[in-house]
Amino acid sequence: MKNDKIKNQYRVNEQIRVREVRIVGDNGSTVVPTRDALNMAREQGVDLVEISPNANPPVCRLIDYSKFLYQQKKRAKEMKAKQAKVEVKEIRFGPQTDEHDYQFKLKHAREFLTEGNKVRAYVFFRGRSILFKEQGEVLLLRFANDLEEYGKVESMPSLEGKKMFLYLAPKKAGEKKKSQQARDREAAAAADPKEAPRQQQPDIDAETPANGGLLANAKISADALKKLTEEGA
Repeated sequence: MKNDKIKNQYRVNEQIRVREVRIVGDNGSTVVPTRDALNMAREQGVDLVEISPNANPPVCRLIDYSKFLYQQKKRAKEMKAKQAKVEVKEIRFGPQTDEHDYQFKLKHAREFLTEGNKVRAYVFFRGRSILFKEQGEVLLLRFANDLEEYGKVESMPSLEGKKMFLYLAPKKAGEKKKSQQARDREAAAAADPKEAPRQQQPDIDAETPANGGLLANAKISADALKKLTEEGA
């Protein structure tokens, strides 16, 4: 059906019934009577193909019709590949997501970004849990930092109603780089192999603003949350 649609899109040879046409080619273009254009096509052993019917006069090419259709199908296929739809995958957290669930969702987010999809991560605050919005921000910042090698942040965590969103876009192949945490783990493993297992799970409370990046912001937010909790007590 798709091939027929492309084929029926163009008039060829005697199907072209206008008085004159513009012939385009490697040497430029020229306007000639349609009868002369058909004679030229026969002499060259090709077809007269109308490629722009709405022009005045219509634009045609002298080319083998089968070759022309092949070129059009190939071009359509290439354009479709370039316009491949990018999906947005959602990852949902609670403000007090446990470590096992966090790692499970982190793994899925890596897969989504590697496949070229965007990721929309959000923390859903149910009822009074909205009081812990800073804890949700810390969680999302850590999430972005752990995915630094695979995706780039399109927008920082922002609260919309009862949800706090973070948007990540996949990095291009040449754009990937190791996160600060990955580099720290490799450095620790090189210095003392016994320390490597202890570096596997990131600990937000162990991070300091001196490390820079997103986790520095996460540390500040965590301290603010701790202070608020102590004051409330």
